[in-house]
Amino acid sequence: MSPSPAPSSQSQAPAADFGLIGLAVMGENLALNVESRGYSVAVFNRTTSVTDAFISGRAKGKKFTGCHSLEELVAAVKTPRKIMMMVKAGPAVDDLIEKLIPLCSPGDVIIDGGNEHYTNTERRTQYVESKGLLYIGTGVSGGEEGALKGPSMMPGGSEKGWPLVKPIFQAIAAKVGPKEDIPCCEWVGPRGAGHYVKMVHNGIEYGDMQLICEAYLMLKEAAGLTNDELYDVFDSWNRSELQSYLIEISRDIFSVKDDQGGDGYLVDKILDAAGAKGTGKWMSQLALDLGVPSTMVTEAVYARSLSSFKDARVRASKILAGPSPASSGVNIGDKKQFIEDVKQALYASKICSYAQGYVQLQAAAKEHNWPLNYGDIALLWRGGCIIRAQFLERIKEAFDAQPNLENLLLFPFFTEALKKAQDSWRKVVVTATQMGLPVIEFSNALAYYDSYRRERLPANLLQAQRDYFGAHTYQRTDKPLDKKFHSEWIQLRKTPKA
Repeated sequence: MSPSPAPSSQSQAPAADFGLIGLAVMGENLALNVESRGYSVAVFNRTTSVTDAFISGRAKGKKFTGCHSLEELVAAVKTPRKIMMMVKAGPAVDDLIEKLIPLCSPGDVIIDGGNEHYTNTERRTQYVESKGLLYIGTGVSGGEEGALKGPSMMPGGSEKGWPLVKPIFQAIAAKVGPKEDIPCCEWVGPRGAGHYVKMVHNGIEYGDMQLICEAYLMLKEAAGLTNDELYDVFDSWNRSELQSYLIEISRDIFSVKDDQGGDGYLVDKILDAAGAKGTGKWMSQLALDLGVPSTMVTEAVYARSLSSFKDARVRASKILAGPSPASSGVNIGDKKQFIEDVKQALYASKICSYAQGYVQLQAAAKEHNWPLNYGDIALLWRGGCIIRAQFLERIKEAFDAQPNLENLLLFPFFTEALKKAQDSWRKVVVTATQMGLPVIEFSNALAYYDSYRRERLPANLLQAQRDYFGAHTYQRTDKPLDKKFHSEWIQLRKTPKA
């Protein structure tokens, strides 16, 4: 029996403006978003029953064409075609590209909207272009809701493809600005630049989430706040310089009662073992390759890793001692002031996290010859995405004022904010240490700040050690820096006493 024809929302569907492959939740929602902006969409899913269910369900009565094969999909889309893949990153994307190339025409655009490693996008852009087609790798942030209502989008790849997809991408993207008419979508740069920027977004997200968790730990364990009180604190923070999507949803979480019929709040019943999908690790690994200190995403990844050792931590909790009774009775003083101290520590640490992310973007741009616009990138993250926050307006202002700004910490607004927060920040880290509460990100951010602001670090001893055991040479403060020196340390050393 021959397969039944693909269902359509209308008997004679016109040629589609856009094609989309992959109808998992993100793909479905993006397709619905595109259609809602006045575009007709052809869709295909490898499992044809998924396509049929979508066409007869959420897409019913709308400008969709359901396709049962890639051939049908390509034939249904107007040229130059714009076909977006929303499939699992990795080999599946390569396989799909190989199948699409012979079906497409010169000048058609293949788009990858998945969470892909930028090196794959670099390679695929060059390969697809060699076949006469165009390729765009775009980061898409905002989750399921963002995909449907307006995500943050970070497109990169074949620059000639940008004018072809720009009207659709900017129509479906989140909007910001006084009139909510500025799309959170702009061209990022060539080849893998879009996916690299998305990776850094995700790495900053790792840091933000860990910082908020540490603020929660201090308020709950050190200040003894209840969930109702935590809700009120986070609600007030969300109407301050900390206003952000992650603060907002954290506030909401504290209000949710157990949905399984138990007593108390749901957050208190959740196992403290965090998962991860890998983009934070990518950013950390690439930071090491570039030689830039993205320490906060690295520590956030390690914090998740450590949390996953739940059974080991339970065993260790019965063996390893914490602070002595004398030091464990730390008095936090005025509770209201302590809450403000935690807020300032969170804000200052957040500044350091974003500063590190931008330093890595600058290093990557130099390495790969990407003409990144750092102010525009901040605007891309201002709406629709997981790290959207009021704070990003200040970052855009910083790079608009100083396009070659070396580090966000040096922009006057952030310099003053860190100066204001410094005493509170140090108090929170000291209090946590005295009470045996792990604030990995707060303390790491402070160490980064203190390292960056010091003219001299103890690396002089480190260089001496390297030269002593490995003749790695060193430079001198009193000689030209282009000259290298080596000393015979064993001959010059003081002979130890017998």
